Amino acid sequence: MSKAVMHGFTLAELLISLAILAVIVTFTIPKILQAQQGQQYNAAAKEVAGMISAAFQQYRLSNQVTASMVAGDLTPYFNYVAVDTTRTIDNKYGSTTSSCNVSGGGCLIMHNGGVLRYNGSTLAGTSTTNALEFIFDPDGVQTDSTTDSPGKSVNFFLYSTGMLTSRENTLPNTAASGNTYGPSSIADPPWFSW
Repeated sequence: MSKAVMHGFTLAELLISLAILAVIVTFTIPKILQAQQGQQYNAAAKEVAGMISAAFQQYRLSNQVTASMVAGDLTPYFNYVAVDTTRTIDNKYGSTTSSCNVSGGGCLIMHNGGVLRYNGSTLAGTSTTNALEFIFDPDGVQTDSTTDSPGKSVNFFLYSTGMLTSRENTLPNTAASGNTYGPSSIADPPWFSW
């Protein structure tokens, strides 16, 4: 009778395998968490974009859209927790910070944790390129003063026609907040997509 020889892994082989797995996990988990956070930001931004569009449609049912319309006219139609005029949030991708202490406006603290900033600038016309500008910071805090941190805000432009775009998709010669915009060299934040 012969004895069966059993083969297994040596301790050294097991330790090497664990070390390789640890290296893989070290590089993979942060990317997974960042992707998950980006998806949460994107979902919050899409929720706010839908709310802006719906608020404008509600506004148009009982009001005529005029050149003197301001973003604050839509506030009664928004679903928000509070108004804040003291906070500083991240500005759009490519810029640093944005204050909620703005003339004729402020920031709305949203149920999803984000902050929607609007100002008192008028629509200043009702042509197809006149728009109101909104800035949505998905985490609602100023993360830092850099121009490209992951939690940067996304800009929305609500045109007098009811069309809503992001900064990267603005129409040529868009007139908003006293400035003229066009298809921008400043991109939407990496986490945002329609």
